[in-house]
This record gives sequence, C-alpha cells and structure tokens, in this order.
Amino acid sequence: MKDTHYICTDILNLEQILDIVRNKKKIALSEEAKVNIRKCREFLDEKLKNQKDPIYGINTGFGSLYHVKISGEHLNKLQENLVMSHACGTGEKAPVDIVKLMLLLKIQSLSYGYSGVQLSTAQRLVDFYNNDVIPVVYTQGSLGASGDLAPLAHLALPLIGKGEVYYRGDVISATEILKIMGWEPVQLQSKEGLALLNGTQFMGAYGVSLVIKSYKLSYLADLIGSVSLEAYDGRIEPFDASIHLIRPHRGQVKTAERISGFLEGSELIGRKKKHVQDPYSFRCMPQVHGATKDTLHFVRKTFKTEINSVTDNPNIFLEEDKILSGGNFHGQTLALALDYLSIAMAELGNISERRTYQLVSGLRGLPAFLVNDPGLNSGLMIPQYTAASIVSQNKQLAVPASTDSIVSSNGQEDHVSMGANAATKCLRLLDNVERIFAIELLNASQALVFREPAKTSPVLERFLNAFREKVPFISQDRILHNDIMAAISFLDNLEIGEEMLAD
Repeated sequence: MKDTHYICTDILNLEQILDIVRNKKKIALSEEAKVNIRKCREFLDEKLKNQKDPIYGINTGFGSLYHVKISGEHLNKLQENLVMSHACGTGEKAPVDIVKLMLLLKIQSLSYGYSGVQLSTAQRLVDFYNNDVIPVVYTQGSLGASGDLAPLAHLALPLIGKGEVYYRGDVISATEILKIMGWEPVQLQSKEGLALLNGTQFMGAYGVSLVIKSYKLSYLADLIGSVSLEAYDGRIEPFDASIHLIRPHRGQVKTAERISGFLEGSELIGRKKKHVQDPYSFRCMPQVHGATKDTLHFVRKTFKTEINSVTDNPNIFLEEDKILSGGNFHGQTLALALDYLSIAMAELGNISERRTYQLVSGLRGLPAFLVNDPGLNSGLMIPQYTAASIVSQNKQLAVPASTDSIVSSNGQEDHVSMGANAATKCLRLLDNVERIFAIELLNASQALVFREPAKTSPVLERFLNAFREKVPFISQDRILHNDIMAAISFLDNLEIGEEMLAD
C-alpha cells in the first residue's frame, strides 16, 4: 500500500523519512521484521531456560549493579522497575514531531532482530505511531552514553500503562489512553526494558530533524543571500565556475552554481558596476556557505548510518549463538556530528547578519537604514541589532557539548558523550538562524525597492512577490516586531522540496 511504510532491513534515508512524515503515512512491520523479532525472542527464551551464568541486564542488575544476580522469578519485574526508575526526565517537553520520530527509529532498530523484544511490544510501538499516541518525553536527563536512558524511559512508560501521552491535542495519562484504545499494558519480558531504554533514538530523532531543517536553511542562505547581493548592487564574477573549479570543494562549487542560477536573467546583476569588489559577506558566499554544505554532508552520512543500526545492549546473535555486551549505545559519534553541525550552521547566521549590516549602512546609493526621510524615521536600524544579538547567542550555543564528560553510575559509566545536550541546543541554534535569515530578507526586500525600475531575476522576483504579500514595503516607521514575526512565519511555512535536500 502506497500510504504505508513497511519497516524492514532496507536502508532508511532522509527522503523516505520526509515522505513518511509529510504524507502522514502509517507504518507496519514487514514479514521480514516480524520473523527477525520472533526468532530472536525465541532464541533468548530458550537460552534462559538453562542459563546459569550472568548475562548483563537480562539476569543481572544495571550499570554499576551489573554484579547483582537476579533470580528467574524476578526477571519480568526487573525490566518494569528499570523503565520506572529511569524515567527521570525534566525541563521542557520535547517537540511532538521529534518524539514521534523517536518511535519510528526505535521500531526500526528493534526490527533487525538483535534486541530480544516480544513481537507484541514492537507492534504496540507501531500502534502508538499510527494512532498518534505520542509519549511525553523531556529534553533534559540524557548523558548520551548508555543511550538516551531517561528520554527513552519516558517513551517506554506508556507501554506498561504509566507516564503521559499526547492524544488529539491533549496530554492524558497512559492509563486513560489504554482504556480509550482498548489496549492491555505490555507485560515486559526479560531484556525488554533494556532494549527499549538503551539506544540513541532521542539523539537520532533530533539529528534527523535537524539535518532536514539544516538543508532547508542552507538553501535559504543561498536564496536570501542572492536577494541581498542584488540589493547591494553586487558583482557576479565571484560566482564564475572558473574560480571554483581551481578550488573544487563540493559545497563551494554547489553554492556558486546555485546562486548563479538564482541570478540568471537579472538586469541588476548584469549592469555596469562602479565598484570593483564586494565585501566578503557577499563575495565569499560560495566559500562560507559551501563549507557548511560540506559539514552537512558529513552529518547527514553519520545519521543515516545511525538510524539503520542496532544501538541497544546487550546484543543477541542467533547464528553465532552469542549474547554480547558492548557499547553501541554510546553517542560520541552523534555528539561530535551535532556539535559540528551547530558550528557550521551558526556561521550561516553570522555571515547573514553581516550582509544585513552592509545593507543598512547607507552605502551604494541606498538610504541609511533603508527608509525615506531617515532621521524622522529610524527605519530598519534596530532589526540589525536584533540579528546581532541572536548571532551572539548562537556563538554561545555553538560551544561543543561533546568536549564534556561527567562520571556516572559509580564509575562504571566513566565517559559520556553529552550528545543529547548537543541535540537540544542545536535545535535552538537552528531556530535562531531562521530568525536571522528572516531579518536579512526583510532588509533585502526593502532595499531592492530602491533599485527600481531595474529588475532582479525571474526566480527572485517570484520569491519576493510572495514575501511582500506577507511583509509589504516599509514607507514609514511602524512596529517592526510584527514584520519580523511575519518574515519568520513566511520562511517557516516554505515547504522543503527535493531540490533543498539535494546533496
């Protein structure tokens, strides 16, 4: 069925996730996934019948309590206790769309048949996803080391009838949603709590969402930067392919190609210039925007690998007849990628604010602060202040989380990634970048009016016409907060297309 995505061992990529989310597709376990899950569970059950040796997390305690052997009659209670005791999240509630993505990624990881969950447990997670029963998960609590323990505990709580969920716009108790849906609580079997709580799906869901948003912002950086270049009466030569083919970083080349395409057919860019060079914030867009594109390519590859991986512990290997305890839940790979993404995306905001500054400076025939009667009108003086303030905050948010580690669990977990903190602050940073872009677009759109009757390119003209329906020309001072918010809304509502995701 075209409106259903089947969970299987095929590689899951960004385009598929975007398609699932945008088209509100249902998900289902493929027959392959069902067989993998069932066979793994049967293997584990058989193994435990005669197992006398300790197996971490299956018949032992957790973390530094790994040495405590748990008797067979308590193995189910052990797993339920694990879920309840680890649900220690605090802070803000994670965005609903990201939590729903956590469900998808957790199901994907469990479907490979290395985790030992019951088929009924995986199916209940599918039911949550398809019925928009979304667990309430908190942003603070994960060290990103034994996986995202606290967030994933909150994700798992409703399975056993505890915790809270979002349902039809309300937050209700898990007990209530089970009654509404006619579901019985899942009776967790050995290993299941650990399979649900170990994993990188909090970092992973944030990461996938952030990468998709970053591709959109990367595209907008080129698009809005092109508008600013036109408004500033900039030169086309820095985007000539000859320059970039002798320093062929893939992102640099792509940026120059894209901006050249946006400017095709422009009267403004083709007219004779009085100046021989532009400031770096215009001239070096291919080099700066391109470096971010190259970073984004690396981060995308990292998360593609992660969301197609098994990240709980221990892992069960049927063919080798082994149950192995390792460290696939450690989020260092993701923490470094998220920090790298934050730094790279902060630079797009940084250079955007510099273009805004140039536009309001009264240079190249533009009025000071882009308004008639400057002095009587302050015009667009203060939006640049706002952008500068946000850029400064982003410099703080771009400080790496992954360089920190705090010992936990009595020293058993003596190095942690802090990847969850890297993820949540990266989201704040990207939201800030969008606000900075909105302010640049507000200024560039205003400035281009002073270039009339010379026209920009057809592509940019269509973009500006749509924008000016929401944010018209500022002829005299008015409350600019409203214009900034309208500009942010305009960018936020632009749908990301395949051309924005092109790598």
